[in-house]
Amino acid sequence: MNIPISQNGFLLAISGGADSMVLLHLFHEAGISFQVAHVNYGLRGEDSDADENLVRNYCLTNNIRFHQYTVSKKDQKPAGSIQLWARDLRYRFFRQIQQKENLRYLVTAHHLNDQLETFLINLSRGTGIRGLCGITEITDDIVRPLLHFSKEEIYSFAEDNKIPFREDISNAKNDYLRNRIRNEVISKLTDARPDFLENFDKSISYLYETNNFVDEKIAEIEQVLIQENSTGFKIDKAGLQKESDFIKFEILRKFGFSNKSEISKVFLAEKGKVFRSGSFELTVDREILALRALHGSTAAENLEFILETDHDQILIPDSVIETFTKDRNTNWYFDRQKLTLPLKLRRKKSGDVFYPIGMIGKKKISKFFKDEKLPILAAQEIWLLCDSKDEVLGVLPLRQDRRHVADAETSHVLTLNF
Repeated sequence: MNIPISQNGFLLAISGGADSMVLLHLFHEAGISFQVAHVNYGLRGEDSDADENLVRNYCLTNNIRFHQYTVSKKDQKPAGSIQLWARDLRYRFFRQIQQKENLRYLVTAHHLNDQLETFLINLSRGTGIRGLCGITEITDDIVRPLLHFSKEEIYSFAEDNKIPFREDISNAKNDYLRNRIRNEVISKLTDARPDFLENFDKSISYLYETNNFVDEKIAEIEQVLIQENSTGFKIDKAGLQKESDFIKFEILRKFGFSNKSEISKVFLAEKGKVFRSGSFELTVDREILALRALHGSTAAENLEFILETDHDQILIPDSVIETFTKDRNTNWYFDRQKLTLPLKLRRKKSGDVFYPIGMIGKKKISKFFKDEKLPILAAQEIWLLCDSKDEVLGVLPLRQDRRHVADAETSHVLTLNF
């Protein structure tokens, strides 16, 4: 994979197991600038402390910046769902470090066996092709360099290069579905066919390419069939009816209609019939399907974030950054004296305009979305950066407004990084 070496830096999530210690070794040997984060959950007593000491000592010996979080009573460990609780806790910790240290990418040690486990879990849940694609090498700001290497290859590399690591004995227990799949199912698959993992890796790549192709084609169909209006959306009923059941489902699913039997009823219903999902109301008309957002959905559309600024940086919430497309690492530079604080993030409103960098004159936001060939529903998820006068300073993460850009005469620069 092509790791974005030239970007702002990396935070490595290191547990002390073979996969993460190999990851740590590879980054250190490559001379890449990075820092390390470790979470001690305290679930295995002295073993948890020994994991922490291994990672800490490696970092001290090799002069690597080390961040540690020790779980305490204030973290309120639940009686059940320990895995989900632990995941949420560590990612919250990782995000805090990334923001504080200005580290663009989080790097994890997921490997090919993890990919297969995820595939089998999603297969059992009937998630469809999107779920079967599993984990990707780069998702937004998370990088997984070991994803195409098997657990066996990683152990072999650790042994050959004398890389220290610790074994988590809890992985041998079958308390969780993932552990049962790991210990009982995958071992039988690889015993039956030694090249199973290698062939699985190829199949996942084909599935991922297929899913991307399908998404692109559906977006093209949406551009033709769906129009936005003042109350919501309207869909060309006859045009959608000509499409396959799969296309009908994929388009209406985005409006919350995921029951296939109900979707089939939409096209048999008489004029005036109303269907409701959790977020939209669909009214059947003679030629169109009219969709109106329900109150729970419009509340999200009206959501605003008032942004904080430190001396020279604009801070935006992680929940917003996570909605951006992957592989972005962008800086926008503003002249502080040209801005009216506080800044805010909001969704598009009717009539919004801005003055995009690289273009002459002003442009309606709706026209900009169309020129960028954004799927109609994707455009609803775009955030606008605005000042306190509600002037648009940029369309995140696509284009900055040129009127407030810092120049050679700027004395106080505010930077927005995402």
